[in-house]
Amino acid sequence: MNYPFVSTDHDFRIEVKTEFDFDQSNPIQGQFLFSYKIHITNLGNKTAQLISRKWFIKNSKQEVRTVEGPGVVGHTPIFRPNEDFEYQSFCPIDTITGEMWGHFIMRGDSGIEFKIDTPVFKFKIPEEFIDRY
Repeated sequence: MNYPFVSTDHDFRIEVKTEFDFDQSNPIQGQFLFSYKIHITNLGNKTAQLISRKWFIKNSKQEVRTVEGPGVVGHTPIFRPNEDFEYQSFCPIDTITGEMWGHFIMRGDSGIEFKIDTPVFKFKIPEEFIDRY
């Protein structure tokens, strides 16, 4: 699968793919829903658990909102060496373009927590949908 947004931090690769959800969006009310799929891979030789995440979401008016909480989609996956985890979620924004970035807080076997940054990933309505709005 092609993930256009990729970063590596603390021996973890984070790959992100975004998609516009036409059926769940309501342009008349300024509501645009984008889904995103995130694939996280432990490239290192130590085990760690994802315990929380923090997101920064920016619309095309340069307004930024923050979302944070435990785990991802109800999970706190444990990554042993070479293991991965993939999940899908969504992000509503009030403009036809935007971007999102953030980080995951991980806890190693020793109990020490560390942060892994995600790539900045973009939300954009595909050209074929512009005429429908």
